[in-house]
Amino acid sequence: MNLLLDSGLDEDRQEKILADVETMIVKQGELLGVHDWGVRPTAYEVRKHKDASYHLIQFHATPELLLALDHSLKITDGVVRYRVIKLKPGTPAPPEQRPAFVATGDGADE
Repeated sequence: MNLLLDSGLDEDRQEKILADVETMIVKQGELLGVHDWGVRPTAYEVRKHKDASYHLIQFHATPELLLALDHSLKITDGVVRYRVIKLKPGTPAPPEQRPAFVATGDGADE
């Protein structure tokens, strides 16, 4: 699942949302991994947000868990967007996040 949270939320609120999602998954499914991809610009404005805090959560779930997650995330303030994607067996793990390129302006990075 790709989960985009409002980047303007304080860290405690973002952690609470993530903890609630993880708790739901652990109770009814199997949590495989949680990856914080940091704040990134969105391709286009989503609910008047130009950027969001991106999170990738990998898990195994029952249809009941998917319905519960859908309902919970729809009514949770701070969730900009989410998308559950079913992966095919044998799909490789997500790549590690690379550090952002930062231009120094001294010409050494050209």
